[in-house]
Amino acid sequence: MKTIVIERKKNVLIPEKDFQALQKRAALKTKPEKLLTIGEAKTHSKKLIRKWATDHL
Repeated sequence: MKTIVIERKKNVLIPEKDFQALQKRAALKTKPEKLLTIGEAKTHSKKLIRKWATDHL
């Protein structure tokens, strides 16, 4: 790991393999988006279509 200074800001250089491991660890800590069932998805899409249709008339 090396430290460099760019525009008065300290930056750290790490190998790409380590960086990818950090990204993966960070991604696992985030909550996944809610998945809709088929029925919920149909209802949601119809609602959005109706909203879009009324906005563009």
